[in-house]
Amino acid sequence: MTPEEADKVRWFCLKSQPKHEHIAAAHLRQMTGVEVFCPRLRFKRPTVRGPKWFEEAMFPGYLFARFHFAARHKEVRYAMGISNIVRFGSHYAAIEDPVIVNLREATNGEQIAVIESDVNVGDNVKIVEGSLRGLEAVVTSMLSGRERVRVLLNFLGREIQAELNRPAVLPAKRHPLAA
Repeated sequence: MTPEEADKVRWFCLKSQPKHEHIAAAHLRQMTGVEVFCPRLRFKRPTVRGPKWFEEAMFPGYLFARFHFAARHKEVRYAMGISNIVRFGSHYAAIEDPVIVNLREATNGEQIAVIESDVNVGDNVKIVEGSLRGLEAVVTSMLSGRERVRVLLNFLGREIQAELNRPAVLPAKRHPLAA
């Protein structure tokens, strides 16, 4: 990093200890002169007791911090929960402001992006489990009481119907960063 770059307040990508992104973010937020962005995903997942909401890091093992590199890099690097400041060789991975702005627009005020996984009849979906994984289909009916859906898909040049577990399909535009 050049002396001019080190003298700027910039965004950097930080590697956290495994599953400690939120802990690292909390410690960094206590430091003066350090702005933290630790985006998370909120999604519904089936459990034995029915569907429940879960939260996970949008970028597992990573978070972002904006700070004056020359003045704060050692304090940031050795903060609790931080494993390292991401770098390529001797070059630290600085991130341009518009990248963080775009990520922030995809999240709410609590830095959470909610992934809606509810599907309805007529929705375009992507199959995410089983032998038809990766194919797109259209939901033709909801099969009550069994948490299953019937879909219509084009497979090997033919239209076929298939019954799938409801968690095996997600809306075609699943990720909040997808265009």
